[in-house]
Amino acid sequence: MNLALLHPGDMGVTVGETLKASGHSVRWFSRDRSADTRIRAESAGFSGCETPAELFSGLDALVSVCPPGAALEQARWVRDSGYSGPYLDANAVSPATARAISVVAGPQFVDGGIIGPPARQSGTTRLYLSGPGAEQAAVWFSAGPLEAIAVGADPGSASALKMCYAAYTKGLSALLLNVRALAEAESVTPALLGEWSLSQAGLAQRSELTARGTAGKAWRFVDEMLEIAATFEACGLPGGFHRSAADVYQHMAPLKTVADPNLDDVLQYLLNGNG
Repeated sequence: MNLALLHPGDMGVTVGETLKASGHSVRWFSRDRSADTRIRAESAGFSGCETPAELFSGLDALVSVCPPGAALEQARWVRDSGYSGPYLDANAVSPATARAISVVAGPQFVDGGIIGPPARQSGTTRLYLSGPGAEQAAVWFSAGPLEAIAVGADPGSASALKMCYAAYTKGLSALLLNVRALAEAESVTPALLGEWSLSQAGLAQRSELTARGTAGKAWRFVDEMLEIAATFEACGLPGGFHRSAADVYQHMAPLKTVADPNLDDVLQYLLNGNG
């Protein structure tokens, strides 16, 4: 198959690499993209396209992997460019947003949700798929480290699963870092770490690792937390916790440009707002 990938970021490039390992050709829209993105895409062997006409000519299917806040806008751009074929949206969006994208993308829409880190080795990362074309889309990923799993015929089910999973993992990370900031603000950090060593073994180290693993990506989590909050609220459940988590990650967003950020950097940005 001839497949288009929008866009080959840290996660997206590994999605494309699995597609290539499965025997497909992968192209991407290279106009106005960063040097880092170009390096990733070229290293993976993807074909760059500078115009929509070049991107969509003879295309069999399209896969979207982008920040969740841009997912619906990207679907509209694809539609307005004249493409109406199979469209797999693999972004961290709420079921309601996934269904809104399905209206834009058309009847061949497939809902997707990625759980795990960038898929650089087998067994770490899964792409859950739902919608009428989910079983067929799963076959696109027949080889390579990313495992594709169809979970139902309802567009929105894969996104709902992703929201549930990230609500815990990324929500808990935001809570843990905010607790460390609170302890620092109240000058009780040594006492808190001492108590954790007695009753919450490993939590101090976990907070350090969470800061290092999250800081540089926090800017991407803001919209994802808002999508999670909307998912809870659509089911009549409180969404305020994840709206607050979005605030935590918003404070951390400038760390995107900091080399090797650590817990001290995170606490500085959480406590001072702008660092």
